[in-house]
Amino acid sequence: MAAKQGTPASALRVLEEALGMDLTAAGDTAEAVAAEGAYYLEQVTITEASEDDYEYEEIPDDNVSIPEGEEDLAKAIQMVQEQATDTQILEQKTVLPSKQPTPEVIEDFLCNFLIKMGMTRTLDCFQSECKAREDLLKTQKERDFHRMHHKRIVQEKNKLINDLKGLKLHYASYEPTIRVLHEKHQALLKQKMLTSLERDRAVRQISGLQATLKHMEIGHNYHASEIRVIPNSEKENAPEGPTQKGLREAREKNKCKTKIKANTKDSEFPTDMQPNPNLYLCKENIGPAKFDYKLNNIFRLHELPVTCIIMHPRKDILVTCGEDRLWKLVGLPKGNVLLTGFGHTDWLSKCCFHPSGNKLATSSGDTTVKLWDLSKGNCILTFEGHNHAVWSCTWHSCGDFVASSSLDTTSKIWDVNSERCRCTLYGHTDSVNSIEFFPCSNTLLTGSADKSLSLWDARTGNCEQSLYGHMHSINDATFTPRGHMIASCDACGVTKLWDFRKLSPIVSIDIGPSPGNEVNFDSSGRVLAQASGSGVIHLLDLKSGQIHKLMGHESEAHTVVFSHDGEYLFSGGSDGTVRTWS
Repeated sequence: MAAKQGTPASALRVLEEALGMDLTAAGDTAEAVAAEGAYYLEQVTITEASEDDYEYEEIPDDNVSIPEGEEDLAKAIQMVQEQATDTQILEQKTVLPSKQPTPEVIEDFLCNFLIKMGMTRTLDCFQSECKAREDLLKTQKERDFHRMHHKRIVQEKNKLINDLKGLKLHYASYEPTIRVLHEKHQALLKQKMLTSLERDRAVRQISGLQATLKHMEIGHNYHASEIRVIPNSEKENAPEGPTQKGLREAREKNKCKTKIKANTKDSEFPTDMQPNPNLYLCKENIGPAKFDYKLNNIFRLHELPVTCIIMHPRKDILVTCGEDRLWKLVGLPKGNVLLTGFGHTDWLSKCCFHPSGNKLATSSGDTTVKLWDLSKGNCILTFEGHNHAVWSCTWHSCGDFVASSSLDTTSKIWDVNSERCRCTLYGHTDSVNSIEFFPCSNTLLTGSADKSLSLWDARTGNCEQSLYGHMHSINDATFTPRGHMIASCDACGVTKLWDFRKLSPIVSIDIGPSPGNEVNFDSSGRVLAQASGSGVIHLLDLKSGQIHKLMGHESEAHTVVFSHDGEYLFSGGSDGTVRTWS
């Protein structure tokens, strides 16, 4: 029994000497003894010689030990933590142990010793402590790494914040300059417009003075042959070269043109306008509006997209224009081609009948407007003056004037009799996509890609009113047959109705997102048709606000028009076909 009691004590003593510290401070001995049985500690001298004959030096114990009988794991942990905290404060380091780490040789010796003594729980605690120490060191290294990484990220973030602040200040310094440049740009645009107006006025004055001089010369009956010097006989007998011959022919042609134009005068805008005949026609159409149109026939008239369809003012005949540079006069209801017009060098954009129905005006991408005699099918007059493609054209109700709108942001009024441009309308800042005369008046309506509608006095060329409300480019605008309302559509499918008398918007209908290419009223003014970029023909009932759809086009629909009685509807698409609905 004494030997049994002495063996553990001697083992603990050897273990204490090997570690150089008092193991009783950790409290593990008491727990091991309590688990293995009751033991008594005695001081026993070890008589066995060490295997390596090494004399171990006794190291004084400076650690604070816990008295026996009062061993408690919580208290031990608390004391170790307090000691570690004191050590950190003194040394100002984050390393927990104050002594050098235990070499692996000593750890192996302790493990072998504990295994040999059968102290398995102590061995487990020792190994767990070693593993925990390794994990702690690894965690500390990772913590330090992430802390440094976090500091670097914070520094980069602060640098980016400072850069953003500098960029904002730099951007703010440019805003006044941009504002000043924008104001200068607007002022230059106004100055340019005024200069253009002055130029046109000066050109008109010069033309008037030239005409006056020519009339004066004709009135005084000057004989130029008597004033000229008679050439020598040698010059008369000299052969005429090709250059002299060309100059002589050019002079003769100019003389002929001067004689012809000398007898023509500028047309006068009518002052006593006749009442709009459509007012009485609308009163007669008291039947219900028609919406149940069905696809009746398909006519393939052009090789390229159809851009415009218009009805003859009196006959069941329509004219189509296409991007194949042709216009065609088509008989109804069979769709037979009666006449084909050649002459433009680029795509056709629009066409319009003379009020009498015997002439046709066409506009084209070749920057010209041509007038055609439908009885012969040939071009009788070409107006040149636009700098870019001409989008639209329209006849005045008196038949003496044609108006055109162009991509060059201007509109022009042409005099058919004097064959010249009477006025250029400046004011839009982008392409003027549509133009139309108010029925039986001198008022013009234009729709532009600058998102505005403008009303002009054709006699003076002044813009009387502008209507704003569209958020996108306006593709088309038209009057009702009675003239009391305006319809317009834009590039995002929004259609707006405007009160022409009050010059204010009535309603806005979003039929997008496909663009609205053209709008047209029926003869009663109660139904509005819109040709959509999606290939759908939308019919808007102005009384109830309902929208009816006609599905039939396989591709984009460019144009739509009603017959005079409203029983038929004609639409043209990008596939070169004209579809008849009834």
